[in-house]
Amino acid sequence: MDIQKDKLTIQEVAQATGLTTHTLRYYERIGLIHPINREENTRRCYTADDVGWIDFLLKLRATGMSIKDMQRYAELQRQGEETLPERVEMLKALRDNVEARIEELNEHLKLVHYKIDYYQKVIEEQELVIQS
Repeated sequence: MDIQKDKLTIQEVAQATGLTTHTLRYYERIGLIHPINREENTRRCYTADDVGWIDFLLKLRATGMSIKDMQRYAELQRQGEETLPERVEMLKALRDNVEARIEELNEHLKLVHYKIDYYQKVIEEQELVIQS
């Protein structure tokens, strides 16, 4: 599918983003996506920029941003450049949360590595005893 063409159907956008058409309509209804232009037949007509915005929203969500905060961010984005300082602060807070979660996960991963090493040594020792 070519997301660089001028007009995309909701099905094409769903395919490109991995979201369902129901979710795309929901995101529009709650203000995460601006009201999408419609053709004369009332079908939604997305652009490549819309797909880019949706992809950004998916990344915000994947990093743990709440729907409520995403709505606030989308609202600020639509208000224009005068909201850049507030958007930067929101993204900094998100970054700090993500970095803290990564540190926590790295600590958990260290324990997993330790247990793997420990258990492998136990298995090797048991095999030596059996061979003796």
